[in-house]
Amino acid sequence: MSELSAETREKLLHVSVATLATLMFKKGMRNQVIQDVQPVKAKGKNMVGPAFTLRYIPAREDLNTLEEFKNPEHPQRHGVETCPPGAVFVMDSRKDARAASAGDILITRLQMRGCAGVVSDGGFRDSMKIGELDMPAYHSRPSSPTNLTHHHAIELNVPIGCGDAPVFPGDIIVGDDDSVIVIPAHLADEVAEEATAMSLFEEFAVSEVKAGKSIIGLYPATKEETLENFKAWRKKNGR
Repeated sequence: MSELSAETREKLLHVSVATLATLMFKKGMRNQVIQDVQPVKAKGKNMVGPAFTLRYIPAREDLNTLEEFKNPEHPQRHGVETCPPGAVFVMDSRKDARAASAGDILITRLQMRGCAGVVSDGGFRDSMKIGELDMPAYHSRPSSPTNLTHHHAIELNVPIGCGDAPVFPGDIIVGDDDSVIVIPAHLADEVAEEATAMSLFEEFAVSEVKAGKSIIGLYPATKEETLENFKAWRKKNGR
């Protein structure tokens, strides 16, 4: 598991996924937002942590019986018990919500173990109960059938695809009340710094628009006047 500095984590707690997506695009990376997932319930705060992954493949009837849950090494159950505190448990459920990736008991266990959040490109069962937890959770939609009916949990902490985004173990996952993005671990410090500066400018731009300014030359800042006004705004507001 890669190290996420406290300073970088703090910065990423206060920037939007939209801002991060723009920065990743500037760096030539277009597919880092996990598609078709949403918060089970909005939390009003960001989810930030390194990825710990689980990969599902299609279920095979002779292998996926309830007997599987007697096995303490079953990847889904073992993953819940070994996902490091502060990490985000990210599941590749093949964008298939016909069966649940997990339910409220397992996800409650992740919360109690100090994990930062959970993401699936499939569905969760007991989603109303999951929504009441403090820990952020993201999925495509509620799904009641047990994972065994369509998913075979095959391996932990390997590169996966989640909602068409590549996720490598240790990549930094950031989620807000809109969506989730994957930041390659080696870019996390750089992106957090740039996103903080970009968020500050966006705050200034919104204040200008509310004051009646046109977006032309303001956003993006293509006029020198805009940059000068931004400097003055920062000085005035102690930012």
